[in-house]
Amino acid sequence: MDYKKAGVDIEAGYRSVELMKEHVKRTMREEVLGGLGGFSGAFSLAKIKEMEEPVLLSGTDGCGTKVKLAFLLDKHDTIGIDAVAMCVNDIACAGGEPLFFLDYIACGKNYPEKIAAIVGGVAEGCVQSDCALIGGETAEHPGLMPEDEYDLAGFAVGVVDKKDLITGASIKAGDALIGIASTGVHSNGFSLVRKVFPMEREVLDTYHDALGKTLGEALLAPTRIYVKALRSVKEAGVRIKGCSHITGGGFYENIPRMLQDGVKAVVKKDSYKIPEIFRMLAKEGSIEEQMMYNTFNMGIGMVLAVDPADVDATLAALAKTGDQAWLIGEVTDGEKGVELC
Repeated sequence: MDYKKAGVDIEAGYRSVELMKEHVKRTMREEVLGGLGGFSGAFSLAKIKEMEEPVLLSGTDGCGTKVKLAFLLDKHDTIGIDAVAMCVNDIACAGGEPLFFLDYIACGKNYPEKIAAIVGGVAEGCVQSDCALIGGETAEHPGLMPEDEYDLAGFAVGVVDKKDLITGASIKAGDALIGIASTGVHSNGFSLVRKVFPMEREVLDTYHDALGKTLGEALLAPTRIYVKALRSVKEAGVRIKGCSHITGGGFYENIPRMLQDGVKAVVKKDSYKIPEIFRMLAKEGSIEEQMMYNTFNMGIGMVLAVDPADVDATLAALAKTGDQAWLIGEVTDGEKGVELC
């Protein structure tokens, strides 16, 4: 008996590492010390000494059951973008710059080419967020997971000067709410998605004119990374008062997280066009509107609270990074929460 007969292929692990090295190399920053393969990742903090009062930020998350679609479609090169996005967007939400990222892949069986494709997506997410991929773990779990399945999670660390932290403390009645477009469902609500649409290859491969792509392509579209978008707003001289990453819980759970007691967010539903994928979900699943806004991002991946005088500058700064955005509402006096009108 040996480890391979027990279900863990060490040689496949070595092969995976070799295949992923080229992907990892794309993410390197000058602060990274050493290469891939050490017991820990090393990252110099010399640069943050230039800040008045540096504060470290962290975020950890996964892709939820969206990975099921990757299995069904046998497409594994974008799910890693989702894992990075879910972590670095939270860091950006606090005004921070992501510094480095580590991934964790648990799989039933290590197929080196598949693992390399997953890490390739992680690396692409790191490139999009100017974040270094400095380490990770691929764990083979025979007997615990089906051979063709895996789960993916990650952990990011970032930094912000304390004076630039986005806390929501200065939000007041009259402030404007800017919504930044999502790329689709992103990485939340897929347990409901999988109940609405039959998870069959024929269904997922069906082209829909309204979507301009197949259903599977629309659902698997990677989560938008907003790091450069928020940096552009900051560089435009706009003070972002509050920021909400619209993830699980949709509008109702996430927007109030940036608000103080005594104010509420009033969002105008007709201020932007809701993407067709959400209309299909609501219709096919007979999902009530309140549940849609309490589960999905509804086409808005990030909400910013800014001074009304900064609306035009904010929209212009977002346009520079290729992000579509709209004035979707305002902050008013009232019980903390969200009102859709």
